Amino acid sequence: MSIMPVNSLTVGYGDDGSGPPLVLIHGHPFDRSMWRPQVAHFSQAGWRVIVPDLRGYGQTTVVPGKTLLEDFARDLTALLDRLDLDPIVLVGLSMGGQIAMEFHRLFPDRVRGLVFADTSAEAETDSGRKARNDLADRLLREGMAPYADEVLPKMLAPHNIAGQPTVAEHVLAMMRGTNPEGAAAALRGRAERRDYVDMLRTISVPTLVVVGQDDEFTPIRDAQRIQDQIPDATLAVIEGAGHLPNLERPADFNRELARFLDTVGV
Repeated sequence: MSIMPVNSLTVGYGDDGSGPPLVLIHGHPFDRSMWRPQVAHFSQAGWRVIVPDLRGYGQTTVVPGKTLLEDFARDLTALLDRLDLDPIVLVGLSMGGQIAMEFHRLFPDRVRGLVFADTSAEAETDSGRKARNDLADRLLREGMAPYADEVLPKMLAPHNIAGQPTVAEHVLAMMRGTNPEGAAAALRGRAERRDYVDMLRTISVPTLVVVGQDDEFTPIRDAQRIQDQIPDATLAVIEGAGHLPNLERPADFNRELARFLDTVGV
């Protein structure tokens, strides 16, 4: 683990391997350890793999209040500046996918390839905004544990909770270990996210869209909408996986990502 001062924060991140930079952005309410199978594989396959903890998560400073997707994207570009990394292949899952969209909106010249995993591009609905703000209030009131226990069967396909107890324990530990103030701030920021559909049409770099076959949060139709908007984007559906296919079916996820990275080129 490394620590870097960035944008008045202390950012925890991993930096493994050598070669062109591959940056992996975790989802909510997780941390960079969700990418362990990908770090282990791609750091040995000719890539320099960077995995930051986002603001409010893992080993990175918690900033209470509201964290916009733009805040996350600007934190990331500041870290990349400190590491002198440019351009990058950017992979984001769930909230991380929306951060990747915002990063491309702000800094398109810094991106040479994009992977959107188990995410959606539309702005939040009125009911969704209320739900996210209500959940933020709940996390501050109750802490993370009740929510983590409740949401685990949606994060992972139920058959994987039973069949892969080590993965389920890892996911549950990440969620329980997240600071409630950091999680609440991100929820309030995502409630105000912009609609990225029009921006997707401007993407000209190679793009892969990935989704777990059994994802309840962002089902296959959400992935198909993203693919439809991006010229020449590829869609990969990971069988037997829910919202976290990189952990539930790491070999399949890594194979699809490796195939995509071959098209990006070194």
